[in-house]
Amino acid sequence: MTVRYYQISCLLICLLLVACRGKKPGTPDDTLFSGVIRIAADETLSPFVQEEINVFEMQYPMAGIVPRYTNEVEAMNLLLQDSVRLVVATRPLTSEEIITFQNRKFFPKSIKIATDGIALITHKQNPDSIINVAGLRQIFSGQVSRWEQLFPTSKSRPLHIVYDHPNSSTVRYVLDSICPGQSLSDRSYAAGTNRKVIEYVAQTPNALGVIGVNWISEEYDSLSREFLSEVQVMRVSREEIPTRKNSFQPYQYYLYTGQYPLTRNIYINLNDPRSGLPTGLTSFITASRGQRIILKAGLLPATMPVNIVNIRNEF
Repeated sequence: MTVRYYQISCLLICLLLVACRGKKPGTPDDTLFSGVIRIAADETLSPFVQEEINVFEMQYPMAGIVPRYTNEVEAMNLLLQDSVRLVVATRPLTSEEIITFQNRKFFPKSIKIATDGIALITHKQNPDSIINVAGLRQIFSGQVSRWEQLFPTSKSRPLHIVYDHPNSSTVRYVLDSICPGQSLSDRSYAAGTNRKVIEYVAQTPNALGVIGVNWISEEYDSLSREFLSEVQVMRVSREEIPTRKNSFQPYQYYLYTGQYPLTRNIYINLNDPRSGLPTGLTSFITASRGQRIILKAGLLPATMPVNIVNIRNEF
């Protein structure tokens, strides 16, 4: 009788421990608006992604989203490895990646949720604030290594490029869209995160920083606001001779009209065969409230109309 009692007691303790641990992230019984899941997102996009999560969890208290902010390469690898079922990135799945999923009887989706831009930032004391795409190509490829090579009236000083991570979406954009077929200048420095890029530029007069647009629109982080007050956003032109009239900053208006040259799209890459919480979060982000969050973050929403107004004040 004592042995039997001991066995029952051990069983009850085990069941209690399992119950206390709660449900593991991604288990089959999550629903559209409840459960706990892990997702991955490009760190460049983390300000607006985190705000989407905060509002979603407030609206659906039974839902828990655990984000991992990392570089784009790792985020997409996590999706391919089934470690997450949702990734927010600046590219859709490639045809090769889709075939890989289909070979395992999965049918993922890539849903455009916004248009983003690459912002170029310099120190407040830097007098060179207008550049064209051709000049950027020379800088990023290493053909130009000093500011006075592009701006003859500028003081003689070396040029330092700073970005977040070698595998980030910003670096991929530079290599694919600005200087295709070339390698990145050896005068480049990886700071680790977009916030550290801002900090570095704020403290380094010769630096040129490459960050995502939603980092210059960040309203929620006091540290980011403090450093942003110490940097300026460059104007970019497609013309051979850049001027204030033919160059633009990454405002929503210029993202919308296409006048700002350095734009890219943002996608949710979704592999959710059970149509659970990852699908519910996707529905939220693509619906009205989620798109308003994107609008507030300084990006161009994909599925809602935008009020276009004339812009008089610059960054």
